[in-house]
Amino acid sequence: MLNWLLASRFWALVRKEINQILRNRQLIILLIVPPTLQLLVYGFALNPDVHYLKMGVVDYARSQESRELISAFTENRIFTLTKILSSEKELGQQVEQGKLTVGIVIPPELNRNLAKDQSSDIQVLIDGVDANTAGITNGYVSQIVRQYSLKLTGQSLSPPIETHVTFLYNPGLASSWFFVPGVIGLVLTLIGSIVSSITLVREKDTGTLEQLLMTPSEPWEILVSKIVPLFVLLMGDVFLALSLGRFVFGIPFQGSFVLFLALSSLYLFVGIGVGIMLATVCQSQQQVVLTTFFINLPMVQLSGAIAPVETMPEFFYYLSWLNPLRHYVAIVRGILLKGVGLEALWLHVVSLAFFAVILLTISVKKFRSQLS
Repeated sequence: MLNWLLASRFWALVRKEINQILRNRQLIILLIVPPTLQLLVYGFALNPDVHYLKMGVVDYARSQESRELISAFTENRIFTLTKILSSEKELGQQVEQGKLTVGIVIPPELNRNLAKDQSSDIQVLIDGVDANTAGITNGYVSQIVRQYSLKLTGQSLSPPIETHVTFLYNPGLASSWFFVPGVIGLVLTLIGSIVSSITLVREKDTGTLEQLLMTPSEPWEILVSKIVPLFVLLMGDVFLALSLGRFVFGIPFQGSFVLFLALSSLYLFVGIGVGIMLATVCQSQQQVVLTTFFINLPMVQLSGAIAPVETMPEFFYYLSWLNPLRHYVAIVRGILLKGVGLEALWLHVVSLAFFAVILLTISVKKFRSQLS
């Protein structure tokens, strides 16, 4: 069987493709550099936590109580006292110019109200341009003020019912453990579709596709000989992404390594199918790159790789079920972080296989029709 394969026309075409890929330095760089940079940038830069927010204060009270309140805000890593201002107008201008994220105005009657056991209001100005940060900041401010109020009244900070929370699958709450598995799917989508489409379109540009049609090779041999080397190279990206996640970000591998490779291989055929379809539509490499933005960006946004799909509007939440990247991201997180198997991931696996078969079937038919 091996001797027959090595002497076949198919193996000759595969060797031709391998030699052509190895001579293409731009393609090798595209397979190594962008995935590495994307994983490192997304893993280190994306962080939903809020720290070191720039805070300004207008303290009309100028008392021990007001200084203790300011200290309550700054004794953690959430707020950093940047400026002490003299008026609300000046504080509002600093927030408007983006120099401050939070502004605190302490009224002059704070001491009198506290001495009479009366409530006192403080004004908080929050820059709401970043709605996510503003919402988290509002929660922190409310919690800090509440704890300070309980401290002043002498009440116990311990509630009648205490909650003991255990964080499963990510005890340290490292944000990279959420983002990096999603970025692995993102990288395979972008690189898989772009590389496979550029490789086929390049054949059109150079005219070698017409030369292949003059050979005795069958159309399926030409097509499969192009898919096999691409699949092997993209599997290298899978190992690269997995190694970066494991050794750079410390992401655990709780599940089956064989299952992860098998399902990653299945998803690679989705990316290759999208790439072949683009190659049948586009006429140049520049057109391929521009067209991929209209396909890959919606796939990324609706995948849950960057933001949880549960936070999306209801229409887009259900629309995301038609996105193969969503299913692969769920599979990667389930295997790496939770260690689950097919008993928990079967729905995503069936959906992913469905998309792979449909995309490959359509793209292969269109490509064979062009060869004909």
